Order: sequence, then structure tokens, then C-alpha cells
Amino acid sequence: MAEKVVIIGSGPAGWSAAIYAARASLSPLLFEGTVKPEMIPLGQLAYTTEVENYPGFPFGNIHGFVQSAVDKDRHWNLPDPPDHKKDGQYHYAVQGTELMELMKQQALNFDTRVVEDDIVDIDVTSRPYKVIPAGGEPIETHAIIIATGARANYLGLPSEEEYKNKGVSACAVCDGALPTFHAKPLAVVGAGDSAVEEATYLANLKSAVKVHMIVRRDEMRASKIMQQRAFDNPKIEVHWNQVVDEVLGDGNLVTGLRLKSTVDDSTSELAVGGMFVAIGHTPNTSFLGGKVAMNDKGYIQWTLPFRTNTSVEGVFAAGDVADDYYRQAITSAGTGCMAALDVERYLADKGIE
Repeated sequence: MAEKVVIIGSGPAGWSAAIYAARASLSPLLFEGTVKPEMIPLGQLAYTTEVENYPGFPFGNIHGFVQSAVDKDRHWNLPDPPDHKKDGQYHYAVQGTELMELMKQQALNFDTRVVEDDIVDIDVTSRPYKVIPAGGEPIETHAIIIATGARANYLGLPSEEEYKNKGVSACAVCDGALPTFHAKPLAVVGAGDSAVEEATYLANLKSAVKVHMIVRRDEMRASKIMQQRAFDNPKIEVHWNQVVDEVLGDGNLVTGLRLKSTVDDSTSELAVGGMFVAIGHTPNTSFLGGKVAMNDKGYIQWTLPFRTNTSVEGVFAAGDVADDYYRQAITSAGTGCMAALDVERYLADKGIE
């Protein structure tokens, strides 16, 4: 018997879709992936520390709440609480893994079925459709929600990997206001509109000291108006013809960057307390093999305004896999909700109960 809906992905979009689909008695089956880049269990937020901008989770005794809400057999996956205390209790904003475990728990509470496997292909040539897992037989389903997200592009330096979440980030809006970066000079790597947006956001923070933009060439790819925004901001300094050769740190946090000239290979050191990489994202869509329409960046295209429909009837997309603009946990969760509601109405229209 075919499933009513299969959800591929386990970030904010996937779990939100599961919660709404389960509450609508659609008995969703969710594939949360393993450790491959396209199917990271709990999504990119699993690699994020404190999340200060997700509504409903202000600073507080989050640790105690998470411990009480999440099933004990998954406590091993919960990170140690940050060492911020107030009145003798941990007092911090929810951490990425905690937030995702809470979403997962909420979906499980409504009997969402979860499979720890990757989906490597889909077959939408005939109905019911099929999703093909890496480690099992094809599963028939009347509807599919694709919520595999997008992953940030990094420089690929070993030192960069060492200091991820210790001063290296790919999202200024997510992390820029964290105590790690407070009142420190910071660096943004990139030359497009997104890089200027990141640098401007950081420069406009109350704690901003200086933002250094590291640009590979002698010009930016950003639009002229965006470039002017950077040039006009007294807290932004552009370093032309430079690339990051190494991220420097004290073992705990980033303390600087070693820059290398693209003109004469000379090197210099720049003292910063954090590096934000803004060189684009890669949507996790390669497993689809072009079976749904995508834009020129590889993001799935929504085909109806304010709906999550794709070019294939009965296939819906939610979260960053279809959003190359906002890329926030809350917007992903919102489109996950939308996708589940779209599926519910689609199945009702088809008379599938």
C-alpha cells in the first residue's frame, strides 16, 4: 500500500512538515538521512551553536526544558550547555541541535515514522511515485515533500574546518550577534551581493568594531548599488586581491587570518575575532536528477505563488532547497508547514484517504 506522503529531509522544513502532516492524519514517513552532505540528520542547524533569532526561545533555562522534553534515548545527541549561568542555572539561547531535537520530538509525539537513510533517487514517471532509499526497497507514495536544504560553500581549508562554530561561520544574520563575535574586528570572505549584505549587517550591529571584506580580485561581483553601500560604510574596509591562506586561532577561538596576495603571493596577517564565509550555497538537489524544474543555481522552483508546488504534480518543496534568498530556520519551518497543508489539500482533491 502506498504511503500518503514521504518527507525527504530533517531540518526545520522537514520536521515542521512532519508535524503538520501527522496532525492531519497523513501518517508521514520521513527520511532523515545519514551523514552525507545532502542528507544531514537534523539539517545544518545541527552544526550551529546558540540560536538567538528563533521566536519562542529567549535566553533562559533551556537546558532543563530540553532534557525534560526529548526522549532519554536521544540525550546522547544533546550538546553540553554553554557556560552562561544566572541564579545558579544555565541561562542561554537554544542551541541548534537542541532546537532540532525538540522539533523531531514534536513530530514523533504525533507518530511520525522516521527512517535513518538517504534517498538517492525518485521516480515520478507514474503514480504512485517512488522514492528510492540507499539501503532498502523503493517506497511508493502519493505525494513527496523535498526538504533537503542547501549547504554553505566553504573555502576548504583544514584550519577553517577546525574553527567552525569557534569563530568561523557562513551566516552573519544567524551568528553575528553572538557573544563570540561581540566587540571584535571581523572578516567577511566574498565579493557578491550576499557578501556585502553580510558585511553591512555586521557593521551595523551595536557592538561592531571593524568589518574587513576579503576580495579575491581587484573588483567585486556585487551590484553597483551594493558595492557603494560597502564603500560608504566607515566600519567596512575592503582588502583587494587577497585570499585566506589560513585561519589562525588559539585552539578555542579564531584570533586572525593569514592572507595571501593573488598578485605576488606575499602574505600578511589580519587580527580578527571571526570569519564569515559568503561565497554562496549549494542546494541539495543532485539526487533528483533534474526531475523537477530548478533555477540556474540549482534550487527547486515553486510554480504557484504562495504555494510549495513544484513542476511535478504531487511533489512539493520546502525550506532552503527552494529558497535562495532568506535561508533562515524560521522561513524554512514556515514553508514546511505550507508544504504539509498543500499536500493535505492535494490528496483530498485526488480523493486519497
